[in-house]
Amino acid sequence: MEDRANAPCIVFIDEIDAVGRQRGRGGMGGGGNDERENTLNQLLVEMDGFNPSTGVVVLAGTNRVDILDKALTRPGRFDRQITVDLPDLKGRREVFMIHLNGIKLDGDPEDVAGRLAGLTPGFAGADIANICNEAAIVAARRKAESVTMDDFEAAIDRIIGGLESNKIMSVDEKSIVAHHEAGHAVAGWFLEHADPLLKVTIIPRSSGALGYAQYLPKEVFLRTQDQIMDIVMMALAGRAAEEVFFGRVTTGASDDLKRVTQLVYSTIQVYGMNSRVGQLAFPKDPNDFSGEKPYSDATAEAMDEEARNIVENAYAKTVALVREKKHEVETIAQMLLEKETITHDMVSDAIGERPFTGHKVYDEYVSQKKANKANKEKAESEKADEDASEEKKEEDSGNGLEPGLAL
Repeated sequence: MEDRANAPCIVFIDEIDAVGRQRGRGGMGGGGNDERENTLNQLLVEMDGFNPSTGVVVLAGTNRVDILDKALTRPGRFDRQITVDLPDLKGRREVFMIHLNGIKLDGDPEDVAGRLAGLTPGFAGADIANICNEAAIVAARRKAESVTMDDFEAAIDRIIGGLESNKIMSVDEKSIVAHHEAGHAVAGWFLEHADPLLKVTIIPRSSGALGYAQYLPKEVFLRTQDQIMDIVMMALAGRAAEEVFFGRVTTGASDDLKRVTQLVYSTIQVYGMNSRVGQLAFPKDPNDFSGEKPYSDATAEAMDEEARNIVENAYAKTVALVREKKHEVETIAQMLLEKETITHDMVSDAIGERPFTGHKVYDEYVSQKKANKANKEKAESEKADEDASEEKKEEDSGNGLEPGLAL
């Protein structure tokens, strides 16, 4: 290989899963004639020949380490793993600071980066770069001299929901979508463990969505069953609002039901949160195409019954909540029909403050009023510190003896 001729050197193999899949799986031939399998075999042979005196270091990158052949990850080969996970709040802020260089902003870059970091949970570095580029394009289209937060929010909407669509909707369809999204928003407003609401819109998107509610998911690593069920109820609230206000349901809740199914089955099959199934976990292997289940048919039937009962009980509670807050849902729906897009502050002004105290950091992200208040308090605090510092300097200069004089 060329690396030995150029030693000392570093060899980097990107997307090694393209040739390093487990042999005999993933459609690869079992007789060793598959081109990828031959490449993998040769790679394994060459790596066995490396020793400290060769001066060759081999690195590889992949996001599917779970499908790599075991021979690749054994000691002596790729036995040192460095995980590069999605950035957290602090990491996203630092990534935004990099990509905001060269963009003329309407505001302090650090403040913009901090707010955007809070609005983009789960975004990778490539997503962040895409947001910055898209925001600059939005600003250029309106012939602006600088990029504002509104441009960044429009960019985030496009990346999450897709381009705005010119779909022609009837008055009845628009009313159903408005009440559906209002149901999500109001239910989440009065559920303690639901994620804070950012905005609600009924503008159709090219992705097929006729509207959506955007939330700010808390970056927590542990959730209780009560917290998960609040999220399930919030997802069911759109369909519940359709039933309460129109007496029928539509196909608009398909994505919501898919998410509900996934969450409920996870509590039963993965998290051991069901008393009937017990403290057992049956996580699904995405690479297992055999179709075999690690549990009996009786257990599978019990899981299905428990999942159905959990969803039915959650839906009944959600319908009761929507009926109780029917006036609030109607208020938000009418606001959506009038304005098409409403924010957290507009919802707060219409139906009152959320009855649950949120984390101060998240409140500043979801509410522009609270963000402005926090910035004002910060500026006043800095001014007070400067005034106190100036007074101290004056006192120090007035109390000391003048140089060259003696009493």
